[in-house]
Amino acid sequence: MAYTTINDPTEYFQAVLFTGNTVNIPVNLNMRPDWLWLKSRTQTYSNLIYDTSRPADGSTMPSGDVNMYASLSTDTGNAESDNNADGLVQTSTGFIVDGDGQAIGEANQGADNMVAWCWKANGGSTTTNDSSSTGIGSIDSVYQVNSTAKFSIVTYTGNGSSGANFAHGLGVVPELVIIKNRDTTRSWFFGHHKIGWNHIAGHLNSTDDQDEDSVYWNNTAPTSTVITLGNNEGGNESGDKFVAYCFKEVQGYSKFGTYEGNGAEPAGPFIYTGFKPAFILIHAYSESGQAWFIGDNKRDPNNMAIRKLATNTNSIESAASGDNNWDFLSNGFRIVTQDDAMNKDGVSYLYMAFAESPFVTSNGGPNNAQ
Repeated sequence: MAYTTINDPTEYFQAVLFTGNTVNIPVNLNMRPDWLWLKSRTQTYSNLIYDTSRPADGSTMPSGDVNMYASLSTDTGNAESDNNADGLVQTSTGFIVDGDGQAIGEANQGADNMVAWCWKANGGSTTTNDSSSTGIGSIDSVYQVNSTAKFSIVTYTGNGSSGANFAHGLGVVPELVIIKNRDTTRSWFFGHHKIGWNHIAGHLNSTDDQDEDSVYWNNTAPTSTVITLGNNEGGNESGDKFVAYCFKEVQGYSKFGTYEGNGAEPAGPFIYTGFKPAFILIHAYSESGQAWFIGDNKRDPNNMAIRKLATNTNSIESAASGDNNWDFLSNGFRIVTQDDAMNKDGVSYLYMAFAESPFVTSNGGPNNAQ
């Protein structure tokens, strides 16, 4: 059996940098992105979330350019808004940041340094699950799936009932699920298989820790067909629309795990992922008050990696040497700090990581650390 089914992770995930200029900016990825997460590195602008399952112009044609909503923000929890419906356009090779957009102006100010984290699903082409017809789930859902990268984007409408569930389309059991209420200002759900499904690991828009409560997942683990909900308004408010981002680990491409802090510097924990990371999100789930930090291989192409952005705040990039440092290695990453947000002794941390390149390719070839 091959070590990995994905020799070139850039076909499914990429981080990319660009600079605002107040006019249209085409960003080429040689990939059609379906979930885009944008953040200004130099201005206190919100984390902006787009996806092609919520097209602003009603288009679902995967062959055409699609205008996407921008108005989900990880640091506010605000409801979706279509004020900037023409702000970001998905194309067959990347995306265009429109200088005429409204709120998207935050991503396209002159000389504003930006990062975008981009995942490929199914080009905006979706499948509708009528639960009453298929017998799968109790809530109708619409999903687009990348079966190779094990990633789906799902939209559904809540019914407020504990035990309600919806089809996610992956065909395998999801190990990480992120949910947002699109109609009402509510906190983000973050579910992680290592934390368990009587928990949420926290909310992307806050510094709280894990929350053990059945109102989130009804104490029920996802299956290969459905995700089960409690009656919490953040994931299942009756009549409200929701979006869910669902992932299953792929060897050599993605990893969703945990580690324990030891408080040592520079000999912090080493976390084996089986690939050279391109993106890592870390959060202390056993202690409140800590940020959700994101690092990537474009802002830090060489070790030691020092540049961090947080999901729970609109703050500018932190890039202080000696503060929250880590090394991106050929087969994982090492924490090189004793900072509480990443390596406090006795504190448990979760991570969500995607690859730049696998440690071992499908033909047995190795890669190199940065």
